[in-house]
Amino acid sequence: MEKKIYEDYKYSMQDTARLYVGAKYTFRELLDEDEISFKFRLIMERYILPEADMEDTLETHLYYLVPDSFLVKIYKQMKAKVKVNVIEEKKSLFGRTGKAGEVPKKRYVTKQLTVEELASVPPADKERQGYVIQELSVSKLALLGL
Repeated sequence: MEKKIYEDYKYSMQDTARLYVGAKYTFRELLDEDEISFKFRLIMERYILPEADMEDTLETHLYYLVPDSFLVKIYKQMKAKVKVNVIEEKKSLFGRTGKAGEVPKKRYVTKQLTVEELASVPPADKERQGYVIQELSVSKLALLGL
């Protein structure tokens, strides 16, 4: 069996207010990547890694977070947001989902959720709704405060 590696979702970008990190990074790759902010890597190593595995991807880690965990509180302190693709039924121009007996059309919609909102959805519901986590973004100002 061939293992696919999605390099397109392994990136880091910054603007004046936020740091954006692709969700396909493993924690080992995150810690080794020099392009990612030192403070972000330090917080990952000190607070998040003791409760995660080095070979887990950021996507898997965020997908299975428990709502009342210490990790959610850390992400809340960083003012973290997650970009997620979700499958939704496509609505017509007048708000109807389709004719009777017709199979409803579905499409992926991109949403920006806080980590608390993402963690509050049970994994079974995430699976049913087709959640795909694309990126994690954190506030630079909040990083400095930690």
